[in-house]
Amino acid sequence: MAWNEPGNNGNDKEPWNNKGGRDQGPPDLDEVFRKFSNKFGGLFGGKKSGNGSGGGLGGAGISFILIIAVIVWALSGIYTVKEAERGVVLQFGKFDRIADPGLRWKMTFIETIIPVNIEAVRSLSASGFMLTEDENVVSVEFQVQYRVIDPYLYQFSVTNADSSLEEALDSALRYVVGHSKMDQVLTNGREVVRQNTWDELNKIIEPYNLGLIVTDVNFKDSRPPTEVKDAFDDAIAAQEDEERFIREAEAYAREIEPRARGQVTRMTQEAEGYQERITLEAQGEVARFEKLLPQYQAAKEVTRERLYIDAMEEVLGSSSKILVDVKGGNNMLYLPLDKIMDKQGAATRVALPSSSDIQDLRNKVNTSRNSSVNSGSDRFNNDRFNDGR
Repeated sequence: MAWNEPGNNGNDKEPWNNKGGRDQGPPDLDEVFRKFSNKFGGLFGGKKSGNGSGGGLGGAGISFILIIAVIVWALSGIYTVKEAERGVVLQFGKFDRIADPGLRWKMTFIETIIPVNIEAVRSLSASGFMLTEDENVVSVEFQVQYRVIDPYLYQFSVTNADSSLEEALDSALRYVVGHSKMDQVLTNGREVVRQNTWDELNKIIEPYNLGLIVTDVNFKDSRPPTEVKDAFDDAIAAQEDEERFIREAEAYAREIEPRARGQVTRMTQEAEGYQERITLEAQGEVARFEKLLPQYQAAKEVTRERLYIDAMEEVLGSSSKILVDVKGGNNMLYLPLDKIMDKQGAATRVALPSSSDIQDLRNKVNTSRNSSVNSGSDRFNNDRFNDGR
């Protein structure tokens, strides 16, 4: 049954409840907004519009919307700068300040923040075929490591600091390689080339104030053209063999030198010991002669015989030969006991004379000698001792 159909409990009410069904449309939206505006106008101290009519949103509504917009704008300006970064703050595109790490605020739509990492180590490379001083072509590859030390200069000193550094590295590398020989670039001069490139790079970028610092330069690779690579490999192998032989020779020298020094020290010590021994023996002989001289002067005959006997005993004591002086003859009997013992062998042994026999033989020899040469020996010996003194 329709709402406005007759017989609806005698009520001609419509779902909009508009004046007893006389008005068939939905409620007026302007009236709804006016009521809403009047309520908020009364809340913020505004005036209600007369006779239930108004011109849309009032001043209070606009103020409310503006307050909400200001709050949103203020909250949108909160930002954070990381510990490793620095914020470059621009106002309307112009540099204003550097923002330190932490929680910060900026004026949205007025200020712009450019974060710059000042602790990260960055790297870039330069490579290519380059001409050396001796007009040879080599392929060189370099890598440089750097970091930012001044965010303002890094952003505004040049258009692109990274690109400028890369071009400066390529220029410095070509300059150094162009003033070096091919062998230096490929073999033993790599460290010199690396250090010279580093110095030249610093000289190039210094006037531009890029806000960068070069922390390291790495000589990654250098090689000759492919057409001559085999010949250069042979040359490098020969140089490595030369260095190896030099190291082996140095090791051999370090091994031989201490041994030779030890021999020299030993020979020196032996010579010094021999010198000391001879000196002491000579001093002992001098002391013995000084003690013997007074005894000889007191009893010349006895001392002379004693010296002769001691000398003969020392000489013949270690000898296996026996000489027998026959009395009244000019011949001496020689007994080669060592030869006889060798011929007899171990089974047959020759009985050596006893000490008493040797003493009797010695007495006889002394008696015969004294009787035959006593007259002339005294004069001869006296003259010899006098000449010696």
